[in-house]
Parts: sequence; structure tokens; C-alpha cells
Amino acid sequence: MKKATKEQIKEIKQKFIHNYKDSVTELKFKNDYELLVSIILSAQCTDKRVNIITPELFRRYKDIESLSNAKLQDVKDIIKSCSFFNNKAKNIISMANRVKEKFQNKIPNNQKDLISLSGVGIKTANVFLIEFYGQNYMAVDTHVFRVSHRLGLSYGKTVLQTQDDLTKILKDDLGLFHQSMVLFGRYICKAVKPDCQNCLFDHLCQTTQSFKPS
Repeated sequence: MKKATKEQIKEIKQKFIHNYKDSVTELKFKNDYELLVSIILSAQCTDKRVNIITPELFRRYKDIESLSNAKLQDVKDIIKSCSFFNNKAKNIISMANRVKEKFQNKIPNNQKDLISLSGVGIKTANVFLIEFYGQNYMAVDTHVFRVSHRLGLSYGKTVLQTQDDLTKILKDDLGLFHQSMVLFGRYICKAVKPDCQNCLFDHLCQTTQSFKPS
């Protein structure tokens, strides 16, 4: 498999911008608190499932203060249909407590402070900064990883290697490309039975192999 050429990268960028210029996350949220919690819950879980869970969660715990005082079992009961709900329940309560104690109940707005929170890694932090603040970061989930490898934009074996590759070659509008690849991978360039007939890049695709980070 070959890496995409400069001309191919230019075409890929143009088509993503043209077809996905208004793309945003499918997670439903009203503020930065709800967005961060939703992103934490969405790890290895569908946005659709998270959107089913969060109305009751946010009704019971409307802000950092109330979530920090939540009982672990009560949170588990609300999010139990979410994958890895035991750890996620612990993480979001722990996250709320650190935001309360360290950041005066205000969600941090920078990468360094965000990744100091429980349940928040580099991908979660970047997605949060992309979606809430429109900052120029790339976040690599399974969809972005698969699409970027199928198109020859990166052959990095890890999420961070792929993130670095995409950041270097795409440079600007990284948030738009992140969300574009998420939606494109979710509905067209699927892991199993990709919808190649409706693909924007059928002539540029290197393979239908389903890539996963190591």
C-alpha cells in the first residue's frame, strides 16, 4: 500500500471540506460539563447509546457540584447499559471531584489540565476542545484510524502516531477533518461491509482492510 501523494491529499481535503463542512458531534449536550461527561462515556460505546443514557444522568446530576457528591452505585445504575460502566462511573465522579477541588467547578479549557482528569486521555481532551472551543486539534478514534489508513494518509500503528501524521499533512481545520472522518467512517467507510458504492474516494482507497490501532 502506498502513502497518498500531495495531489491526492489535496483532493481528499477538498472533498471532506465540501461534503462535511457543517459536521458536528452527534452527542447531545447543553454545556461544557455535559459534553465532557458524554465524551468520557462514549469511549468504546456508540453516541446513540450515550444519548439514551445522559438525559437521566444530567437530570439527576446537573453540574460538577452535584456529580461530585453522587453515590457510585446510583451512577452505575443510570449508565449500566454503557460499555465499561463500572470504570466510567468511577471516572466521571472522580473527574467531577478534581474539577471541583482544583479548578473551582470550571471545566479546564486546555489540553494539559484536561488530561489530568480521570477518564480523560489525549483523544477525549482533543475532541472536547474541538467540539466546544473549535480549537485546531486532531483526535483519532477507531473511525478516523480506519479511514486514514484506507486512504493512505497514515500507516502509523498507534493512535498517537496516526494523530501526528494527520496533524502534519492536514495542518489546518483539523477539527473539521476529525469530525468528517468520524461520520464518513461511521456511515460509509465502515469496518465491515463498507459502502464503497457511495464512497467519495473509491479511486483513492488503498484497501478495504479494517485497520485497528495496536
